[in-house]
Amino acid sequence: MKKFLLYLQLDGMDCGPTCLRMIAQKFGKSYTLQHLRELMHVGKFGVTMLDICEAAEQIGLRAQGAKVEWQDLIDIPLPVIVHWDSKHFVVVYRIKKKRKGEFNIYIADPSIGFAIYSKDEFLNHWICKNSNEQEGYLIAFETTPSFFIENKKEKFHYSYLLNYLYPYKKYIFQVFLGMTTGVIISVLMPFLTQAIVDYGIGTGDVSFIVIILIAQLALSFGKTMNELIRNWLMLHITARFSIALISDFLIKLMKLPISFFDAKLIGDILQRIDDHGRIQTFLTGTMISMLFAIFTFIIYTFMMASYHGGILLSFIVGSAIYILWVLMFLKKRRAIDHVRFREAAANQNSMVQLITGMQEIKLNGCEKQKRWMWEKIQVRLFNASVKGMTLQQNQQIGATMINELKNIVVSYLAARAVIGGDMTLGMMVAIQYIIAQLNVPIDQFINFIQSAQDAKISIERLGEIHQKEDEESQDSGLIYEIPPAKEITIKDLSFRYDGPHSPKVLENINLVVPAGKTTAIVGGSGSGKTTLIKILLGFYEPEKGEVLIDNQKLQRYSPHSWRMACGVVMQEGVIFSDTLKKNICILNDNPDEELYSKAIQTANLQEFINKLPYRDKTNIGIDGHGLSSGQKQRVLIARSVYKDPGYIFLDEATNSLDANNELIIMENLNRFFKNKTVVIVAHRLSTVKNADQIIVMDSGKIIESGTHNQLIATKGAYYKLVKNQLDLGN
Repeated sequence: MKKFLLYLQLDGMDCGPTCLRMIAQKFGKSYTLQHLRELMHVGKFGVTMLDICEAAEQIGLRAQGAKVEWQDLIDIPLPVIVHWDSKHFVVVYRIKKKRKGEFNIYIADPSIGFAIYSKDEFLNHWICKNSNEQEGYLIAFETTPSFFIENKKEKFHYSYLLNYLYPYKKYIFQVFLGMTTGVIISVLMPFLTQAIVDYGIGTGDVSFIVIILIAQLALSFGKTMNELIRNWLMLHITARFSIALISDFLIKLMKLPISFFDAKLIGDILQRIDDHGRIQTFLTGTMISMLFAIFTFIIYTFMMASYHGGILLSFIVGSAIYILWVLMFLKKRRAIDHVRFREAAANQNSMVQLITGMQEIKLNGCEKQKRWMWEKIQVRLFNASVKGMTLQQNQQIGATMINELKNIVVSYLAARAVIGGDMTLGMMVAIQYIIAQLNVPIDQFINFIQSAQDAKISIERLGEIHQKEDEESQDSGLIYEIPPAKEITIKDLSFRYDGPHSPKVLENINLVVPAGKTTAIVGGSGSGKTTLIKILLGFYEPEKGEVLIDNQKLQRYSPHSWRMACGVVMQEGVIFSDTLKKNICILNDNPDEELYSKAIQTANLQEFINKLPYRDKTNIGIDGHGLSSGQKQRVLIARSVYKDPGYIFLDEATNSLDANNELIIMENLNRFFKNKTVVIVAHRLSTVKNADQIIVMDSGKIIESGTHNQLIATKGAYYKLVKNQLDLGN
């Protein structure tokens, strides 16, 4: 067993980065403690499991935090980092089972060094003493291709993808061993068949025939068991490979800016997820099979040469013509595949719209129109499939004719050799078996070429996404410490969505959002209010001008850290399919009960929770208890309050609330807003009238600013908005 290298922490709060340093060293890469400390942003309170996971992903390790029981721990691949005494991190690098169900757990503790614990001793440290649960926290790790490459911007191609197979090299070796065994068994078969015909039948020795048949039966049974074990190994490899590949794709998606998702249809992204299946099939199935097909082909070629060189030559010539015929169709296959991808993406997109938009479809009575639209896509998809099928049939007809002609020529030459006395009948039967076995690698080679082409197309499509710049670059010198509740300054800001020829959504915006004060933004629909909020959140880069946080450009701050410091409720906020409590405490598996209670009270949710069948453990969202628009907004408000942020952005956060709930929640929020920098976008007078300053926008420009009383006194645009609202009220 490879020796586990120990590192000791230098400071009291260095246990997290030191543990990760040991994990990285175990997998084959060395990092300085200082580098890992910077990735985790170690402060005076140390680091969390989330900090360790995020740092691990930045160096190319896939990290998964979990709360598990002892039985799960002994099944998880080691090493893992475990939470120790509820305040420390250590590495478990070995678990040794002793007699009578006892275990020795080998620990690398960055504060004291190596240690060995019994099961009971280990559980006393690992499982939280303040709870009745029998579970502890750990972080498990797995390598990704980026862990092994020096240049993190290396292109997404075959050599990069092969690194995904590295963690399973032991299983792949076992698969190769199984395939080698299968080839050896197959090679013995023609000799046994020849022996039956030439010696058993030729001499009339029934006992000899029975012995050979028993041997064939034993070999066939061994071959079947070998294939069974090999298939289980391949299932293990392909399942984990597929999860790792798609997981990294999702990690990459989550690192991309919001503007990427604005430019992509849902169907396009879903189809790219399907593309991973092609790559997985090629790398874990077709490619491995092809390696042994080559091995098999070489062995049977030498066997055939020992029987009859002329037959071998005719087989090779016929196979070469067969392969060239198939290769002629590759270019057309590629073109049809692109068309099929485009139509399949449109089909996915259409189906998502049909299902998610069913309420609007029924309200507007457009069931037929929407179904017809979907059917038109099916016609185009069918036409693409017909073209693909036609091409496949043309290829198949020619390939079959060439293959059959080749086999007929081989049979003729073999029969003629038997008649001429150059070979025995048993040799002819053996040759027929060998030819059948040689045809298998040829077919696998054709399948390999087509699968490689499909995988190459998929790699190109996925490479487009993997090569995009992340929203947050590791090496860009970003600031991760966000100053709490400071002033936000917007200088001469302009923005447009779709390039230089599209209309400006925001134009020459100059605004100061005072620290610890509330700023309300009002205006008609399409005036740019929500866009301004999204720019303040760092979702979009302004075309001109800048946003300053405490006199520091917004772009200098880590987007992730900035949004973590912000409590946000957007118009299109999402409720996930999970319990109500987890929807509010969305970031924490072990939530802060005091913050949670405060969030529930602020959003006036307690009465609603009491009516739920399982209270705050009731599932809500798509797969659970349905929520009204007002209830949804209250959950979103509670989610933003739970973060206890220094900056708050509310975009029409109360427009679906009834008057009573709005009054209570706004009073609670106004108390919560104390000493926080707040920006509110709203239409309702009750929401904005108490703001420290009110900004009025129209057509992407600021046309008025002041307090409620000041703007009413000027009788401008704000006055008209208020007057219209009051008139509507009357």
